[in-house]
Amino acid sequence: MPGPPDSANDYHCRDRIDALPPARHVANGSRLKGNDVKTIETLRSARTACAVFGRDVANGLLEVSHNGLAFVGLVALTVVVFVVGQPGIRHDAETYALGWLQERNEARAERDGNVLLALAEPDAVSRATATDPRELNRQQAAVAQWLSRRYKVAPEPISRLVQEAWSVGQRAQLDPTLILAIMAIESSFNPFAQSTVGAQGLMQVMTRVHDEKYLAFGGNHAAFDPLTNLRVGVQVLKECIARAGSLEGGLRFYVGAGNLPDDGGYASKVLNEQAHLRHVAAGKAVSINARQAVTAVPVRASAGNEPATEAGQVEAPARGKPSEQLATLS
Repeated sequence: MPGPPDSANDYHCRDRIDALPPARHVANGSRLKGNDVKTIETLRSARTACAVFGRDVANGLLEVSHNGLAFVGLVALTVVVFVVGQPGIRHDAETYALGWLQERNEARAERDGNVLLALAEPDAVSRATATDPRELNRQQAAVAQWLSRRYKVAPEPISRLVQEAWSVGQRAQLDPTLILAIMAIESSFNPFAQSTVGAQGLMQVMTRVHDEKYLAFGGNHAAFDPLTNLRVGVQVLKECIARAGSLEGGLRFYVGAGNLPDDGGYASKVLNEQAHLRHVAAGKAVSINARQAVTAVPVRASAGNEPATEAGQVEAPARGKPSEQLATLS
C-alpha cells in the first residue's frame, strides 16, 4: 500500500475508495462482479497516482522556494560587497541612516520638552578659546593663574591666551608678558570690548583702519575672535615699535598718543603690568591687588595724569582722534 497522502487530491481519492466495498466481497459476503473489481482497482491506481502527483508538486515547490531564496541571498550579498567596496556610497548610506536616527531622536526629545538636543552641535567645542591650565609649563601656568584671579576671568580661556602670547611673541620677537600686559590694560581680557572711537577686541585694534590685516582671517568680524585679535594686535604693536624706535615710543603710538604731549600714563601702566607678570613668571609672589602705575610719559610737556584705578577695573585709555591713532599706521 502507498504511504500517507501528500495532497488534497490524494485525500479526495482515498475518501472515495474507502467508501467502496472490498475488492472481492460485499457486506453480505457475496462476490463482486468482474466490472466492479476493475473499477475498484482503477480507483486505487488513481489514488496512488494522486499521491505521487502531490508529492512531486510539493517537492517542486520546495525546490523552487529554496532556489529563489538562494538567489535573493546571492543578490543581497553582491549588493553588500559592492557597497562595502565603495567608500562614497558607504559614507552616504551611513550618513543617511545616522541622520534618520537623529531626526527620530530629536523629534522624541522635543515632544518631551528637551530643545537642547535639536540644537546640539558636537563640534562647538572646537571654537572655544580654552586650554586646560595643566597643559601649560610652569611659567605659563603661574601667569595664567595670576591673571585669572586678578581680572576675574576663567582660567581656561586665559590659559589659551597665555599659550598664544608665548607662541606669537616668540615669532614676533616680543616679550609675551608685554603682549599680555597690553591686553590687560586695553580690555581687561574682554574679547568683545570696543572703545568710543572703534578700537575693538582684546588688543583694541582699530578694525576699520587695519581691515586688510583681517583678510587672512576671513574679514573684520574676526576682530572678535580672541586669538585673531591678539595676532593682529601684535603685528600692529611690532610696527609701532619699529616706527618709534623704542618700546615706550611704540606704546605711545599704539595708544594713539604719538602726536600728543603725553600718553596719559598708558606706557607706564603697560610696563608696570608687565613687570608684575615677569615677577609672577619668575615664581615671585605678587598681589593680585597690585596697583597700576599712573606716571605719564611726556613727549614735550607733562599733562594731567589719569587717576589710579583698582586692579581688575582698569579702563582702556581714551584714544586720540582716528587721524591721530597709531592704528592709522600702515
